[in-house]
Amino acid sequence: MFSPPLPQSLVVPNEIPPEEPDDTPLPGLPISDLDGPLNLPGLVFGAATFSNFYNADSHLTSLTPVRTTRLALRYGICAFDTSIYYGPSEVVLGNALKVLEKEFPRSSYRLFTKCGRLGGSSFDYSPSAIRKSVKKSLERLQTDYLDVVYLHDSEFVASEVTPRKTGQHALALTDERGEYGLRVGDEGVVHGDGDQKILEAFAELRQMKKEGLVKYIGLTAYPVPTLLRLSLLILHTAPFEPVDVVMSYSHLTLQNTLFADFASQFRERARVGQLLNASPLSMGLLSQSIPPWHPAPVELRNAIDQARNVSGGDIVDVSLGYAMRKCEELGMPLVTGLSNTKEVHDCVRVWREVRAGIDQEERLVKEQKMREILRDAGVLDWSWSSP
Repeated sequence: MFSPPLPQSLVVPNEIPPEEPDDTPLPGLPISDLDGPLNLPGLVFGAATFSNFYNADSHLTSLTPVRTTRLALRYGICAFDTSIYYGPSEVVLGNALKVLEKEFPRSSYRLFTKCGRLGGSSFDYSPSAIRKSVKKSLERLQTDYLDVVYLHDSEFVASEVTPRKTGQHALALTDERGEYGLRVGDEGVVHGDGDQKILEAFAELRQMKKEGLVKYIGLTAYPVPTLLRLSLLILHTAPFEPVDVVMSYSHLTLQNTLFADFASQFRERARVGQLLNASPLSMGLLSQSIPPWHPAPVELRNAIDQARNVSGGDIVDVSLGYAMRKCEELGMPLVTGLSNTKEVHDCVRVWREVRAGIDQEERLVKEQKMREILRDAGVLDWSWSSP
């Protein structure tokens, strides 16, 4: 039975915040749209930050989310990624956008959300639950349509087809292709009940797309080979239409670039129209302090600590710049979390520096040293288990 996590009892402000110096974009290159069917900006606002995963209730009930959203829009960051799984995130984001609607009407930005994952390890991919989830998201986000809806963390529901849960999965494109379910000719194979649930849930999203509730539909997952296998399965199952959008996270970062290896497979073999890369800091792994709940094992954490020491004191700046440059090379947007106006200004500054090649040599040296440390520790391009 569909039972999404209700947002906590938050009283969110419904007034336009007074203008402060930090609310004005700094002069420079605006965040421009990329080529692609969705006309997305180069940076997408990751709104998981509007949840208790990253911030306390006192932050969420303050004027900070509205100010952060407003500044991002003023810079040209006009797409937002959230999920019903993120607790209050949809409510906080929906309220902020409603407060700002005179300056930024609904037509001026794109809204992405996810369905299927409810809370903790609770999943419901039944068609009725998918429909109820999308309608609840529409209500929380205070809109009558959504630009993108993904099946959230689809690897938890799909049938498991992999020779190993952890490690370096580049062999999924070569010698071990068949063990990952990626052999040519096996694209339409349903490996079990989990795969059938994926197909039925996606069919319901297709129906809501026909009804105009959703413009584009897609998949998210952590294991990249699984994400490709499911994209191929959907393409090779009636009505034989490709997935509109695929979002990968924590796999195009300074620590792990596997998504770059798979990008052409998604575009050419699975015919996915739009790729997005999320979590350039790998859910806080590449930050000043790794969140205690992070799934990274001790060996990876220790290697990151060593890499942090050669980052010049700012692993965030180096890691963010690395992901931005890789995304630019591959022509895909970067989804990154933003909690406050300082983070918006810093993110845009790094994006502008990367685009302009400012301090490029210094950045490249730091990146190389950090990746060498990770390589020597055996954790470069290493993925943890999910689920």
